[in-house]
Amino acid sequence: MALSKKRKVDTECRVFKEKWTENYLFTEVNAKPVCLVCNQQVAVFKEFNIRRHYETHHKDKYDHLKGQIRKDEINKLVAGLKKQQSTFTRSRDIADGAVRASCIIANELVQASKPFSDGEFVKTCMLKAAEVVCPEKRPAFANISLTRNTVADRVTELSSDLTGQMKEKIKSFIAFSIAIDESTDVTDIAQLAIFVRGVDETLTITEELLELVPMNDTTTADDIFSALVGALDKVGADWSRAVSLATDGAPSMVGRKAGVATKFRDKVQTANGGQEFWAFHCILHQEALCCKTLQMDHVMSVVVKTVNFIRARSKSPSV
Repeated sequence: MALSKKRKVDTECRVFKEKWTENYLFTEVNAKPVCLVCNQQVAVFKEFNIRRHYETHHKDKYDHLKGQIRKDEINKLVAGLKKQQSTFTRSRDIADGAVRASCIIANELVQASKPFSDGEFVKTCMLKAAEVVCPEKRPAFANISLTRNTVADRVTELSSDLTGQMKEKIKSFIAFSIAIDESTDVTDIAQLAIFVRGVDETLTITEELLELVPMNDTTTADDIFSALVGALDKVGADWSRAVSLATDGAPSMVGRKAGVATKFRDKVQTANGGQEFWAFHCILHQEALCCKTLQMDHVMSVVVKTVNFIRARSKSPSV
């Protein structure tokens, strides 16, 4: 008879509860409970162990803090832990220059839509070039890690850093607007592009792609609105500061009773006390529809011939 495996409590899937942060000064890092004060991990994911650590080591110093003072101290500890864990500041076995170079190359690969495995080919080329141009620097190039897994990790770290920057930027907005567009990609999956444009107290305008949300099921107004709300809540957007929404004018977007624009306006006005809110139709879609509807070939052909005639006889090559 085969013996059954012993139960291991530390390997069980447990969920971190947010109240543990305020009660015991703990947070979750890589599915492990970590103390915000001493950065020590608790082996077993149970409230008893977390409470015992707090009462043994930190209760005397922090238990008297109550209300907003305790919350401010927790926010300070969380910010300190995040700073220690920052990819760009924590110590690594390899040189900081090699890490920065690895991140830069990973960023270039992603922007060029190249596979992660191309990083190894890039490193081979760099080493060959270093042997010819600067042989003494070859060891420095050899320290740059560009394996497929490393490039994937670098891309994940860059993405997390950009997301963090976006959250901080959105928190500084005194007003912002949203533009959304839903389209189907080559795999027949609807993709919802969400853009945000905001201005801060210094009148600095920021415009970024907030998120590209795949709509795997249906694309009703409720589905699109839920995806939009989820994307804004994820970055901590203040709904009371939203002033406008631009859509492509589809029925699900602009329906008077249950359209995305109507739902979005209701949520914003609930947050800002009923202040004025604007919904716009994207001008690019209107232009595209005009081009399809209006038969302007007889005009465009004359314009094109005229432009080509002038360019062919111009003495200036820049015309």
